[in-house]
Amino acid sequence: MQDQTARFFGSGSLVNRATHDYPDARRASLHGWHRVWVHVADRPVAFLSVEAAPGSQILGLVAKVPGADWAALDAREHAYRRHPVVARTEGAELAAQVYAVPVRDGLEPRREFPLILSYIDTVVQGFLREFGESGAEHFFQTTAGWTAPIRDDRKTPSYPRAQALTPAERRIVDRGLLSVGARIIGPDQ
Repeated sequence: MQDQTARFFGSGSLVNRATHDYPDARRASLHGWHRVWVHVADRPVAFLSVEAAPGSQILGLVAKVPGADWAALDAREHAYRRHPVVARTEGAELAAQVYAVPVRDGLEPRREFPLILSYIDTVVQGFLREFGESGAEHFFQTTAGWTAPIRDDRKTPSYPRAQALTPAERRIVDRGLLSVGARIIGPDQ
């Protein structure tokens, strides 16, 4: 692990290259972590985070932060803190930073602070494009907190970086949500 270039490891929406333009993005894995849905006081909805989980592994994307200028990415990920990690790509281990909500700051999502479907759609689309259907399945199976309600905002997405999905991609998202027992609520609930 000799390359000390500034990089992030994206485990949620940052896996979808359509949501950013960071260079040298590569498929990667992160060992000893898993994804979890959390809520923090300054956000109206739940979002993805990661937390240490010995023996676990998640897939994601590692990319360069040009000039180690973290300001724009830190602003995008404002509720998180960066943590140093080692991401594994095909043939290399790379120093990176992963964004995570400190355990003491995170709350369980609930009806007042639900997950939003346009965010889930965007994340899963990224996993589909990078890792295929098995990558989307991996995302659902390696993410905790699916008991929180999911607000269906597909017709009017509230996620600022929402992406349009094909009918096939929507079916894969819907199947994945069914596989984890997710509960969808209406857009006004």
